[in-house]
This record gives sequence, structure tokens and C-alpha cells, in this order.
Amino acid sequence: MELSIRTPARVRSLVCAFDTSTIGAGLVMATLAGTAQAVDVDAGEYAAALPAGSNIGLLYLQHAQRRSLYSDGHKVAVKAGLDSDIGILRVANYQQLGDYTVNSQFLLPFGRLEGTRDNDSLGQTSGVGDLILASTLWLVNDPAKNRYWGIAPYLYVPTGNYDRNDALNLGENRWKMILQTGYVTGLTENFSLDLTADVTLFGKNDDFSSQGLTLRQKPQWQAQTYLRYAVTPKLSVHVGASQLWGGETRLDGQDQNDEPNTSKFRVGGSYWLTPAFQALVNYGQDVSVDNGFKEKQRVNLRLLWVF
Repeated sequence: MELSIRTPARVRSLVCAFDTSTIGAGLVMATLAGTAQAVDVDAGEYAAALPAGSNIGLLYLQHAQRRSLYSDGHKVAVKAGLDSDIGILRVANYQQLGDYTVNSQFLLPFGRLEGTRDNDSLGQTSGVGDLILASTLWLVNDPAKNRYWGIAPYLYVPTGNYDRNDALNLGENRWKMILQTGYVTGLTENFSLDLTADVTLFGKNDDFSSQGLTLRQKPQWQAQTYLRYAVTPKLSVHVGASQLWGGETRLDGQDQNDEPNTSKFRVGGSYWLTPAFQALVNYGQDVSVDNGFKEKQRVNLRLLWVF
């Protein structure tokens, strides 16, 4: 799992008046007027229905650099810059619910955001993001055929650091729900395909920016896929892509026409160092962005313990 910080709103205002813009990060992880954070899954995330009574602990670390800003699909003539260092602590417990495997999870994002280059007036912030409560239910859990299908709701609770007078915030000051489904199927003995789709539903932020505006946001959709290859039982490599669309914001009743419509790719691999400890690394970048900052590069490290 990764949190993609998307910045779809009021790009034009951002160029001229940074004090009226807000960037939030809650996983990563995840999305300036109306911080929308997409949940980017890791390769094989839904192929992990562990036995009842199992527990996993995960630590996610992500560094991302953004060096360009887009409005209506056109690059804005500024030396844009926004860097983020985001982490997530995640714990999950697995149980049996009748014939199905289910887990309960909590995720706590934390980190740092900093405006750079022509965006240095955004300043910087650090702290804790919004608490995330989640659960995955596997409707199909067939290791013999390498087939898995799960559904997972993510509830974002507005507990993170938020100050309407700050340009950068780690909390969003609103409730948010993400509904996600993921399907994994084996193509051959070594190749597997992951397909994931989700929709994000946003509550309102009635204390947005120094003016105390009301921020609303339309549903945001995302589709993701990975092709994985098991080099050995311990080592896997993967390549992935995703598309994000929707999520237009409205400020005090005025539509902002700021859908991010972001495409990106990822490559990486994972390795089981011991039977109970796995490391996963991803590298990715945005391919195209209609509105908001465009990621030049992103590096993710995930450490997973089974206990």
C-alpha cells in the first residue's frame, strides 16, 4: 500500500496565492484545494489471505519529488517543487468468518511535506496524518489455483494535524471512505496478474484555507494492475500501472474543474529474507497529469513481519 498525494485543486490560484491552498497527506498513502489521497496497492496485496490467528505488522517509507505543475493538461510556467517523506505504520489481524477469511487493520500515516523552488513559500510541515481503519474480506481464497478476490473499505478518521492557516497539512479535516476490490489470478506457474479498482467518497471540510471556506469533492476513481513474476519462491519482480480520474472539488459552491486524471507506472520487487520477514521496493513516477503536481520520481520501501 502507498499513499499518493494528489493536488488537483486551484492550480491557478496556487501559482499566484499560496496562502489559499492546502496540501494534505494521509497515507501516502495519497492527494491543493481538496487533498485527495489515492490508495496505491502493492503487488500481491490481495494474495495474502493468511490463516486465522495470524498477525502482520508493516512499515511503509516513501520519498517523492514533484518538479512540475499542471493546469487543464498544460504545464504551468513555474519551477514547481513539492517533496514528501511519508511513512505508515500498519497492523492487521486475520480471522475466519464462516467460510471466509477476513482481517481488521489500522494504519497511521506520518511524515513531512516541504515546498521547494518556486513553491518554497508553501513552507513545510511534519506530524501525523489521519488515522485509517480498514478490513479486507476474501470472497475467493484459493492458493492451489493462485486465485484471490477481496473487498476492502478504508475509513479515514480526521485525527491528523490540520491548521487552516497552513498551506501544507498532514490531516484533511474531513471524513473519507475508500471502497476497494482486488482480484489476483495465476497466468502460468510463475506469472500472476493483479487487478484492483476503488472509489473514494469524501466528506466536507468546512474550515478550508485561511478564509474558512467549505470544501466538497466528487467521487474519485482509480484502477490499478500489476504483472508479477516469481523468480524463486522467495524473490518476485513486478511492473504496474494505474489511472486516477474524477475527484473534482467545489469551494463554497463553485466547481473548480480540477480533476487530476493521473496516469503512472511502477516497477519493483520483493524478497523474503526469512519465513516471517519480507522487504518490498517500488520505484515509480507519473506519466501524465491534468491538474496538480506531477511526480518526477517516487521510491517506496515496505517491511513486513508475520507474527
